[in-house]
Amino acid sequence: MPAKFNLQRKISALLVYGRPPLVFGGMLCALGVMWTRNPLLYTLGVTLLVISMSFDLIDGWFSSRFQPYAALVHLADRVMDKIVYSIIFPLVAVGIMWRLLLTSPPGTKAELFHGIFVLILCVTVLIRDNFANFMRFFAMRTGPEPEMREFTRLRTIVAAPVGTLLYAHAFYVPGDLTSQIYIWISWLGNLPLRVLLLIEIVFLIINFGSIAGYYRKYGAYCLDEICDEDERLRRKILSFFPNTLTVMNAMMGLLAVFFAYQDRIREAYLFLIGAAIFDKLDGALARKLGLTEPLPEQDRSHQISFGSILDDLADGVSFCIVPAWIFYLCLGDVSDPVIQQLPVGLAAVLYTLMGIARLIYFTLDRTPIPGFFKGMPSPAAALLVAAPLIMFSYAVQEASEWARYWGIFCFGVIIFSGIMMNLYPLRYLHLGRFIDRHSWFGRLNMLLLVIFIFTPYLGYAALIYMFLYVLSPLVTWRILPKQR
Repeated sequence: MPAKFNLQRKISALLVYGRPPLVFGGMLCALGVMWTRNPLLYTLGVTLLVISMSFDLIDGWFSSRFQPYAALVHLADRVMDKIVYSIIFPLVAVGIMWRLLLTSPPGTKAELFHGIFVLILCVTVLIRDNFANFMRFFAMRTGPEPEMREFTRLRTIVAAPVGTLLYAHAFYVPGDLTSQIYIWISWLGNLPLRVLLLIEIVFLIINFGSIAGYYRKYGAYCLDEICDEDERLRRKILSFFPNTLTVMNAMMGLLAVFFAYQDRIREAYLFLIGAAIFDKLDGALARKLGLTEPLPEQDRSHQISFGSILDDLADGVSFCIVPAWIFYLCLGDVSDPVIQQLPVGLAAVLYTLMGIARLIYFTLDRTPIPGFFKGMPSPAAALLVAAPLIMFSYAVQEASEWARYWGIFCFGVIIFSGIMMNLYPLRYLHLGRFIDRHSWFGRLNMLLLVIFIFTPYLGYAALIYMFLYVLSPLVTWRILPKQR
């Protein structure tokens, strides 16, 4: 029995502490590839990272299974994560630029855009790791003991495969090797940019969601020592966190426009989904931190705060201006004579104005219904407007005769969405709070989204989903309002 236990400890130590040497070997192979362009070094480097990725995926389970009380193993696992990601993601950013500059033929504008996006992604990963370490440090000193298994570990689980995939793409060199391993790795190195961007967008959103999760879980404990019972100072500092998520909401909308300019409507739709997620998270975080309740000395609980103004501005950008902008980009330059006769610009402006009017009403409304929106919420309207644009863009690219019909349909949808936002007698369920009360519903929707992202049917699924939400008041009007 002692010998068996000793073997288990050795295996656990190998899984935890073996990753940095493997990743460091992968870095040396990458440097050799950039210097010699040797496909054998490329194959070896990717193989080392695949082994490291496998260790990363199973080391936590193995340690918990065979050493359930070894706290040092969990701490070492996090330290190893920091070392590994500090090596691989800067290396990937350099490799993407190397591939762009030195491969033949020279990289296109789309590849340059991809290189810049990967650089932003790598910086975000490193910022997230340092921020997570900072929040856990305060939690250990002033709050509850950090959990070993958290939702934010999803980011760690995804990081190793994404880092390996980007490494395989960045340092790919063509060669005449006939080994099956090189053939498989070459397939990874030649994935289309569209597929890579989809994976990277999802990973970026997961990283920001992980940061938001740490805000929500440990944010209140970090200020106990700093504020020293000064509630007003505490609130001013804490308000930075939901306001940051609100700014991320607007940034997601602007990134959606940027992708739409590259004729990547599918990716732009994912960024709109990210904006809707951040719109949900900032309100949830504000409630979690107690920022929605007025201070005892405040006489007017209904006064408009900076946070609410910032939230309205972000919603106005992401859910009013951006969908209309993408709509105009898609339909404004189409050569079809029927679509050219449609007042596309007027429809875009009308939707923007109706969305802004809906946000103003929402801010000034003094009789809200707990758990419900009066009229269709602007994030749902934005996703409804953008969903058929995915099919329209595909039809235009393929010169299909369906492009005309999808264009007319998109024109009707944007007018319809603007009207539905301002039908205030209709009562729409607050999906964010519904997900908080029914976690299975959120997990199911996230699973379906991940499945459809990697299929050609994302636009169809999104359109059906949003039309079901449009019809939801026929069912949800029976639900009694409940404050969450």
